[in-house]
Amino acid sequence: MSKTTKQFQTEVKQLLDLVIHSLYSNKDIFLRELISNASDAIDKIRFESHSNEALLEGNSGWKIKLIPNKDAGTLTILDNGIGMGIEEVEENIGTIARSGTKAFMQALKDKATTDNPELIGQFGVGFYASFMVADKVTMETRKAGSQEAGCRWESDGDGEYTIESCTRELRGTEITLHLKEEFKQYLDEWKIRSIVKKYSDYIQYPVTMDVTRSEQVKDAEGKVIEGAGTIEQTTEETLNSMKAIWTRPKSEVTEEEYQEFYKHVSHDFENPFSTIHFSAEGTSEFKALIYLPAKKPFDLFMADRKKGLQLYVKRVFITDHCEELIPDYLRFVKGVVDSSDLPLNVSREILQEDVQIKRIQKNLVGKVLSTLADTKEKTYEEYVKFWKEFGPVIKEGLHFDYANKEKLQELVLFESTQTEAGGYTSLKEYVERMPEGQKEIYYITGDSREHLETSPHLEIFRSKGYEVLFMTDAVDEWVVQSLTEYQEKHLKAVDRGDLDLDSEEERKEKETKQEEAQKQYGDLLSFVKSSLDSKVKEVRLSKRLTDSACCLVADEYGMNANMERILKAMNQPVPESKRVLELNPDHPIMQVMTDIHKQNQQDSRLSDYAELLYDQALLTEGSPIKDPLRFSRLVSDLMVKASGK
Repeated sequence: MSKTTKQFQTEVKQLLDLVIHSLYSNKDIFLRELISNASDAIDKIRFESHSNEALLEGNSGWKIKLIPNKDAGTLTILDNGIGMGIEEVEENIGTIARSGTKAFMQALKDKATTDNPELIGQFGVGFYASFMVADKVTMETRKAGSQEAGCRWESDGDGEYTIESCTRELRGTEITLHLKEEFKQYLDEWKIRSIVKKYSDYIQYPVTMDVTRSEQVKDAEGKVIEGAGTIEQTTEETLNSMKAIWTRPKSEVTEEEYQEFYKHVSHDFENPFSTIHFSAEGTSEFKALIYLPAKKPFDLFMADRKKGLQLYVKRVFITDHCEELIPDYLRFVKGVVDSSDLPLNVSREILQEDVQIKRIQKNLVGKVLSTLADTKEKTYEEYVKFWKEFGPVIKEGLHFDYANKEKLQELVLFESTQTEAGGYTSLKEYVERMPEGQKEIYYITGDSREHLETSPHLEIFRSKGYEVLFMTDAVDEWVVQSLTEYQEKHLKAVDRGDLDLDSEEERKEKETKQEEAQKQYGDLLSFVKSSLDSKVKEVRLSKRLTDSACCLVADEYGMNANMERILKAMNQPVPESKRVLELNPDHPIMQVMTDIHKQNQQDSRLSDYAELLYDQALLTEGSPIKDPLRFSRLVSDLMVKASGK
C-alpha cells in the first residue's frame, strides 16, 4: 500500500480536541494508557496462541519496552503483542466507534468463549492521549501470523493522518511520540520511573528501559581495578514489580507479605488488625485485598481527610482514594480493589455512577462486617481493643446504612452500670440480663462515664436493679434516632419523658402516694413554676429520684442537655427549648419550702431556693449556670444561716 493521506472522521476530530484540551487533567495519564494498550495486545496473542502456536513466531518473551531519546526528542513504546493489520489500524485508530479490545471481546462473546483474557481498555481512546504531550505520533505495527507487510501510521493531530505499508520484521506495535518542547521532561529517567511505579507497577508483563550508568572498571573476577577509571555501562532494567499480591491465591501469600503490603498502602508503621483477601465472581468480578487497621489515625474525624480504597482496573492504577467503594463509616479501611469489569468514563479518572460500583461496595461492606462479627465471636478481647479505636465511627453506620442495620447492631458495644470501667456489653447481652418485668432498654447519653455515673436520673434504676447503657460518644445522639429498638425491646432515654417502671401493684400504690404528695406540695409546685417560668416548661413531682432533690428532664422527643452541648460545640444553632424540672417529693427540701410558703408566700427565700434548685439541676447534668456569682452568694448565705450565726 502506497502512502495515503486521510481525514479523521468527524467524531474522531472532536475526540482529539477533547482529549488534548480537557479530557485528562493529568498529563502523565498518556503513558499509563499506552502501557495498558500494550498489555492488552500481549493478552490477546497469549490467548490466541493457545489454539494457534504459530502466532508466536518463536517469540514468547513478553515485554513492553520504553525507549526515550533525548537527542531526537522522542519517546517510544514497543510491545511484542498481537499487532494490527492495515485495516485494523484504520478501524481502531481512525474511528472511535470501534476499538480493538471491544471488537475482540465481542468476537469472543459471539463464540461463547468463557476463558477470556483480562483486557484492560478500549484501544483507541487511550491512544489519543498521546497528543496531549506530542505534536506528532508515529506508529508501526505488524499483525502476528500475517504474511503481509507491516503498517505505518502517522499524524500530528490536526485532523489528518497518513497510512502506508512498511517493512517490519518484528511482530507487535511500536509507537513513537515526538514530544512537544514543554513536555520533554517525559524523557527523564526519574519521570518515567515514577509514572510506571504509580500507574503500571502491577502490570503482569515487564515494562523495561535501557539505563546507562557509570561503573568502575572491574577485572574478570568482578573486582574493581584501582586507577582504571570508569566506563559507561548500559543495561535493560525492569521498571515495574509485577507483584500484584491481591491476584495471588491466599495460600501462596505469607503473613509477612500481607503486612508489608499493608504498610505500603496505608503508610502505617504497625501491623493491621485484620486482613481480608478475596475474589468476587458473577455479576461483578473483582479482587480485593483490604485491611482493618489496629490504631485509629489522628485525622479520622477531620472533614478534609482523604479516604477510600486504591482502585485498579486489570492491575492498572486508577486512583488512590476511590470514595465510592466504601461507605463513610468504614473510612478507616485500607487496601486495594482490582476490577475486571468496572465501568469507567473514557478518561478512566472519574467513576460512573453505575450499579457495578454499588455491587462492589455491597460486597466489600459485607466482608468487613462479617469479619468483625467473626472476630467478636471468636476473640472477644481483641475485638474490644478494635472497638475502642473505631467504635464511634462504626456506629455512624446505624444512622446511615439502613441495609446493614441488623448486622451493625450486633457489633456495637457500650459501657453500662453493670460493667467495670473500660468494660463493654452488647445489646444481646443486655437483653439476656434483663430482669423479669423490665420492658425497655435504658440508656443515658453524656460526655463521659465518670460524669454519667453521678447522674440523679439513674437513682430509680439502681434501686430496681435495672441496667443502664452509657452512651458517651457524640455520635450516639444520632444513633439512638435510628436504633429505636432491639429484639422488640424499645430503647428509652432515662432523661427524657416520663417513666413507667412499676408493676401494676406498684403503680397503684405509687398513684395513691403521688396523689397525696400532689395535694401536699401542689401550691409549692405552682410557685416554683411561676418563679422559673422563663426557664422551665413544667415543674412536677419526680418518679425517678430517690436521693437527689431535683433533675431536669427533656420531653420524650425533645433535645436534652447533651445534644445541646454537642450542637454548640459544632457551632450549630440550638433551638430554644424548655425542659421539665422534677422535684423529689421525699427530699427534706420540699417540706422546708412548703412550710415557708405556708407561713409567708412573699418570703424572698422561696424564689432563692427555686433558683438554687434549678441551678443545681443544671450542674448535676453538666450544664453551665447563667449566674455563677449569684449561685455562689446564695449558697454562702445558706451556709451562714445553717450555722446559726
